[in-house]
Amino acid sequence: MDLQQELNKTKGFKNLALLASQVVEGYISGMHKSPFHGFSAEFAEHKIYNPGESTRHIDWKLYAKTDKYYTKKYDEETNLRCHLILDSSSSMHFPAVKKQELGELNKIGYSALAAASLMNLLKKQRDAVGLSIYSSTYEYYAPEKGSERHHNMLLDQLNLMCSTQAQQKSTDSYKYLHEIAENIKRRSLIILFTDMFQSDRKEDELFEALRHLKYNKHDVVLFHVFDSKLEVDFEYENRPTRFLDVETGEHVNLYADNVKEAYSDSVQKYFEQLRIRCGQYRIKYMPLDIRKDFNTLLTTFILERQLFK
Repeated sequence: MDLQQELNKTKGFKNLALLASQVVEGYISGMHKSPFHGFSAEFAEHKIYNPGESTRHIDWKLYAKTDKYYTKKYDEETNLRCHLILDSSSSMHFPAVKKQELGELNKIGYSALAAASLMNLLKKQRDAVGLSIYSSTYEYYAPEKGSERHHNMLLDQLNLMCSTQAQQKSTDSYKYLHEIAENIKRRSLIILFTDMFQSDRKEDELFEALRHLKYNKHDVVLFHVFDSKLEVDFEYENRPTRFLDVETGEHVNLYADNVKEAYSDSVQKYFEQLRIRCGQYRIKYMPLDIRKDFNTLLTTFILERQLFK
């Protein structure tokens, strides 16, 4: 059985909502002596107290823990709109896994759980969230809403995305990002999950599409999803191996050790180029290793949410 057939067998999450809640609660419980320590459904976030402001909303419990003054910034002050975008091309369904669970996630599973975890935070803050999924087509779109029904519908769609996989689904990311940009009418925090793999490597067109996402003063965060062991360090057994492009079907036969060093150097340079170009377009670029926890993701989101004006 080839890799593509293995990808097609992947099962979705047993309970994505519960798992996302566990990820978020575990993260929040570890935020000791942090201005986010009191993060809960009661209020949106903390902000530093400025002399002269009313002391009515000072969080005295947080002051006792941090010896600093913070006030509670309530929902009506901070509600935002967030649109999550997920690349569901075949390369995102690598590596092959039989089921999606912690410790056994591929790139699409990690991205889905990451998105569900952000949705959990957004729900706590009563923020509106939308979702777009694309691969060889613009597969799914839902506008930003905050209802319980809408939230559950998006969770179902994320789980479906992880458990279905057509053969050789490539993507022209730039094409669908332009379409998504046209759909987002009101200013939003836009979060994109993608491995940045394209068969044609039309990098200029891709960044033009990313710049289009910033139209109407949207804030854009690009989470670059990758598998550090297999896609960066190239940790494979040194024996004759056929490496298959799951999007085009092309393959190459080689010994991993013969190309490991040169390959890893090239990938690192590519990551650095992406970081620099995102900086030029004022896009927040964050590498997201699926072999690590979700702390980088959640910290980045909370900070970006605070900066969103």
